[in-house]
Amino acid sequence: MAASTSINCPVCAAPLEQVKQPRNTLQCPTGHRFDAAKQGYFNFLTGKGTSFLEDTAAMVLARESFQERGHYAPLANLISEIVVNQGLGSNLNVLDAGAGTGYYLGELLRRHPSTHQDAIALDISRYAMRRAAKLPNTTAIVWDVWRRLPTSNRTRDVVLNCFAPHNPAEFSRVLRANGLCIVVTAAPDHLEEVRNELGMLNIGADKQQILVEKFATENLVHQGTQNLKYEMLLDSRDLFDLAFMGPAGHHLSPDALRTTTDSLQQRRVHASFDVHLFAHSR
Repeated sequence: MAASTSINCPVCAAPLEQVKQPRNTLQCPTGHRFDAAKQGYFNFLTGKGTSFLEDTAAMVLARESFQERGHYAPLANLISEIVVNQGLGSNLNVLDAGAGTGYYLGELLRRHPSTHQDAIALDISRYAMRRAAKLPNTTAIVWDVWRRLPTSNRTRDVVLNCFAPHNPAEFSRVLRANGLCIVVTAAPDHLEEVRNELGMLNIGADKQQILVEKFATENLVHQGTQNLKYEMLLDSRDLFDLAFMGPAGHHLSPDALRTTTDSLQQRRVHASFDVHLFAHSR
């Protein structure tokens, strides 16, 4: 973990500076301070916190397990290729809004040829940020991405938003004039072979049009969408993790889900993602 150079105080929006002694702390000139947890992340959700449910430790463990087995590696590869092909130069400043474990961000940082990297990972789950805090050149912060993002105007070359709430007004504010906003959503046919059996949420067919219109109101113009579809061979463990790591994990009974996935054994399932690209209008 390394503190970003452009983190703003969530209370007063003043720049935060890192103080490492006697403990790793971010503090602003007006006196607000935030100490790092022992796992390396910072928690900005002080006071009333947020009304949204954080992903639990079990849900995050399921996601990490699924990702480590490489099932979503093609998506991570595509995101990295898109950013590398942008030719952003030797410096790369990224904000991952709704970063989860930091899997996609970590792959991007690993693959990008930049010599200086400055990343901020945001998520409301403490358990997810414990993982993201381990990434190099990354400050992991527990924060609600519906609120003002804790970074300065026009400081991010890339805003990454994978399977997470969208805040186009804030994405527009923090994105540099020549920057790229990458939003990843599940396509309507994503996991269609097992979605009902596993009690997973349905996916709206008009999601892309709504997304494009929503971002256009904030001066973020749709640059195109790439669909990535491929087949996965999933065993019962994979199927359990797949269902439990997502939003449905807040409602599913682990025991009942385990019974279901054990009965399914091995299945061929299609992953289908829409990778939407947005940039400031010129």
